Amino acid sequence: MIEAGKFAAALKLAALLSMLGVPAALAQSANVENGADVFKKCRACHLVGDTAKHAVGPALNNVIGRKAGAADGYTYSDNMRELGQSGLVWSENELSRYLENPKAVAPRGKMAFPGIADAQDRADLIAFLKTFSKP
Repeated sequence: MIEAGKFAAALKLAALLSMLGVPAALAQSANVENGADVFKKCRACHLVGDTAKHAVGPALNNVIGRKAGAADGYTYSDNMRELGQSGLVWSENELSRYLENPKAVAPRGKMAFPGIADAQDRADLIAFLKTFSKP
């Protein structure tokens, strides 16, 4: 049986994650294999892995925890650099928000991708990208 205090804390965490766009159940049930499949939508512009280089978009190795607009050697839009300078760091929640609707986060950014509406697909994609990020 779960203690009342732990249960209350779990409910608060679930509510916070939900407000941030990551329902707790989705974050816990993220599927890396499906994320690899979802990443196929990104591959036209982004690469990951040991030999990944910048392409149309920046390489996404170590994107989790990286400041927006800060991958060495990639030329970002002024908008994305400004977001990084103002403190935007690609946490799982921020990345989910961006992937849902890139123009809502960076309206003058270069990314011409409409976004990923399905929250589970976003959670899975982020789980996949985490496999290419240092803890």
